[in-house]
Amino acid sequence: MPKQASKEAYSKKEWNSVGANFIFLALKYISCIFLASRRDHNILVNTLLGSLDCLFSFDLLHSHLQEKRLSYSQYIDLLFERHRPSVEGFNHLLLSNNSLYTTHYSTILGSWGKVLIDCICFNWKMRLSSMAIQSYLITAIFLFGAVQGGWIDPDTPQDKRTTMSLIDGTEYKLVMSDEFNVPGRTFKDGHDPTWTALDKSDDDSSAAGGGSLHFYNSSMVSTTEDGYLEIRSVIGNTEWNHYDIINRKNKHVVKNFKSGMVQSWNKFCFTGGIVEVDVIFPGDPYIGGLWPAIWLLGNLGRSTYEASTNNIWPWSFDKCDRKLQEAQALSACNAQNHYGLNPHQGRGATEIDLIEVMTGKDDGPLPSTEPGVSYPYADFTLQVAPGVPDNRPQSGSQPVRHDTITKSGFTEYVAQTWYEGLKVQGNTTLNPFFYGTYLGETKPEEPVHRNKNQVFQADAIGAMHQLTPSNFHTMHTFRLEWQPGPGGRLDWFAKDYRINSTYSITGDGNGQDWVHAYSIKDKSLNLTGAQIPIEPSYLIMNTGISSTWGFPYDTPPGCAKCYDCENVTCACSFHPGFCNMMKQSRVAMYIDHVRVYQTQNHSAHVGRPHSVGCDPLEYPTREYIKGNEYRYVRPPPFGYDDNGPLKKEIQNGGGHCMNNIDCGGVDDEKTPQKNNDKGKGQCIEAQYYKGFFKSYVKGGRCKCFDGYTGPFCLSVDKYDDDLGAMELRSKTQLFKNLPYPTLPIEFITTISFLMIGTIIFAFLHVIRKQRELRTLHYQKIPNL
Repeated sequence: MPKQASKEAYSKKEWNSVGANFIFLALKYISCIFLASRRDHNILVNTLLGSLDCLFSFDLLHSHLQEKRLSYSQYIDLLFERHRPSVEGFNHLLLSNNSLYTTHYSTILGSWGKVLIDCICFNWKMRLSSMAIQSYLITAIFLFGAVQGGWIDPDTPQDKRTTMSLIDGTEYKLVMSDEFNVPGRTFKDGHDPTWTALDKSDDDSSAAGGGSLHFYNSSMVSTTEDGYLEIRSVIGNTEWNHYDIINRKNKHVVKNFKSGMVQSWNKFCFTGGIVEVDVIFPGDPYIGGLWPAIWLLGNLGRSTYEASTNNIWPWSFDKCDRKLQEAQALSACNAQNHYGLNPHQGRGATEIDLIEVMTGKDDGPLPSTEPGVSYPYADFTLQVAPGVPDNRPQSGSQPVRHDTITKSGFTEYVAQTWYEGLKVQGNTTLNPFFYGTYLGETKPEEPVHRNKNQVFQADAIGAMHQLTPSNFHTMHTFRLEWQPGPGGRLDWFAKDYRINSTYSITGDGNGQDWVHAYSIKDKSLNLTGAQIPIEPSYLIMNTGISSTWGFPYDTPPGCAKCYDCENVTCACSFHPGFCNMMKQSRVAMYIDHVRVYQTQNHSAHVGRPHSVGCDPLEYPTREYIKGNEYRYVRPPPFGYDDNGPLKKEIQNGGGHCMNNIDCGGVDDEKTPQKNNDKGKGQCIEAQYYKGFFKSYVKGGRCKCFDGYTGPFCLSVDKYDDDLGAMELRSKTQLFKNLPYPTLPIEFITTISFLMIGTIIFAFLHVIRKQRELRTLHYQKIPNL
């Protein structure tokens, strides 16, 4: 195994300079604290905490210099040229926007890297007056705090780090990306800072949903040698026993398929912006049965964990309606929502489906599609509550917009109630087959409970977009532009392809031009009082196998209702060719990249401002999740070993290895290093426990270099740039949540005097006893 590189030597003069700079750094922070105390006492507290973080992390900076193979002075020169600020301009901006100052000032001082770099840049190159010191500090805080960079994949090309909105024409900057270029990444809980692949059954077999036939297995999700995220679906049994509390006996459960779901729940979330994915869909376009999807869900609900989504999904309603209060668990009628949630704020786990794919036999355009759309097609959908309660469109037909009168003067069709102003273009039609879900009273065997006062209608406001066989063989790009909250909008885009002259089409027909396929504006939702989602939302990518999606509606007489490809009597329950496809080909969805863009120019778009984070102050989630962890954990028997919804920390190294290449490193003997790149980690000899009696064994274990994590160091160590609501409360408002005294002032005064009197009495009593002991001592001394 290659040895660890020796540490770079630093001159005595250079280290003396470092010491002098840190002395000056302390003086600088005194100025910083003085400035903060004039603004807000909460900022002062966080300034002190940030100062300590900064002063105690020089060893981390030293390690970083070693990894970059730079001398201290070279590093300072590089940083100064890169981050040369305009002091006066930003100081003026600060004075005109105190709220921006407060947010970034409190956040940035808690992050050692940004503050320390700023401190060193200043101390090395600038000698300013105390007022300039203040201005420079604030400038650097704004400069670093306003740019979100903690979720960006360094492999993202520079020309892809900005994009133009296809709606407002302004420039959006990259805030999150994953290029999946590193092969061999795994996504089991605790393996990756951005994504978690599930290991649990998809139990959507209730009265509200139905028919999930798969078990989500984290081994079905990985990255390939050619730089794709692969989500596989295979035939394979997963069996377990669990206790049936209704029938009071153990029940044996079998799922006949394995598939993959990867989600960024409670890790990476965002509110508003542009999402763009490149994807190849799985399976055969003309064989139904697979359910691939890429979608967003509000962080208060965890996908497939029904206890977390019951009466939370898919609410997007911030008004107090006493009739709906019980149906919306977190209602705006609630004076106190508890667990850090804001009072009188309606919350939910809203769902935006970037794309869901339906495959099946192409027998021409499906009925009631205008223009005609056939299999395969994609669904673009907003699922929202509350829904339209009465006079809803009938499944299988487009909404009737106006009354139809016969020649004899009788009403033939009555206008139905549905959303106005929905726009479709190209090979896209409003979806006439699914208008939403009625979540009624639950049955005893369901994992959640709803009584008659908690039932509600959820609406699916969707469109169907024509796909072609090429979507299942080559990469295609899909985009969602999301402007959140009141006044906002949702816009879906695809790059359209021409099948034949029968279908209308916009763009060039070769998949090079964007097609504005579907649009929903906030005013369309005025019908029910709902709003465009504003919840911090996370990304989900999965392939389901469900008897309610793409499976035959009608089976031949005598056909056994079973879904096991290994059982010949079940063949009639599948589409012809489905089991052969699953057995004879590698069925997988491939994703080349996921990118999220946002803009800080709030005036450039409609709706509310964009943000990154699962726990923003305006819409907090983490304290609620922590207080209701039982809703977010796996059911028995899978959850017996879980200590919470997610592992507390991402595993940093420790994977078994034979050489550096296993840890994302390079073989010094065989692979020439480029630009001093040592890779992501190295394989070192280590002792570890093995076996029942925990005997020590020597072997190779991965050790990650700075900036990389995961058991084999293959993931970039990503993070939130800003602190969340729960972290800010714990850092700056230690005693805020303690109740104030409610006793009468007279009682408190009396108790205070009694306590003071007791202390005085005890003090005098001790003095008296000491005098008595001293007198007794003198009496016992004999006269000499």
